[in-house]
Amino acid sequence: MVQYPMTVNGAGILRSELAQLKTVTRPAIVRAIAEAREHGDLKENAEYHAAREQQGFCEGRIQDVEAKLSNAQIIDISKLNNSGKVIFGSLVTIVNVATDEEVTYRIVGDDEADIKKNLISVSSPIARGLIGKMLDDEITIETPGGTIEYEIIKVQYTV
Repeated sequence: MVQYPMTVNGAGILRSELAQLKTVTRPAIVRAIAEAREHGDLKENAEYHAAREQQGFCEGRIQDVEAKLSNAQIIDISKLNNSGKVIFGSLVTIVNVATDEEVTYRIVGDDEADIKKNLISVSSPIARGLIGKMLDDEITIETPGGTIEYEIIKVQYTV
């Protein structure tokens, strides 16, 4: 069984999406299908076919989210003692040794990743290079732009 690591926040977001899909989106699609059926011949009814297609996407997403939540490994980072080690869910500040450019990332599950919010997937090259390292460690990460050397300057276990 595949386990999906996710933060408490990420699990909450998926639960909210599931509730939205089941209580708002699904009933709206059912109403659209019923309304389209009233227009007559289903073979040439574009509204009916579009609503059925939308229903298929909605049901697929519901199944996907339910599967991920049932196999979720929810990690609450705030309940762990901060040892200075980079782990899943931690907030890590690193500095590029060559340019002194500083950036802070939170290491999250694949579904939570959003680079615009500095949330990086645990399976990304940067996260894989950071996991298991300690505060003040220097690491080398292979990126598409070449090899970059970073120093870990801060590790936080906050939500």
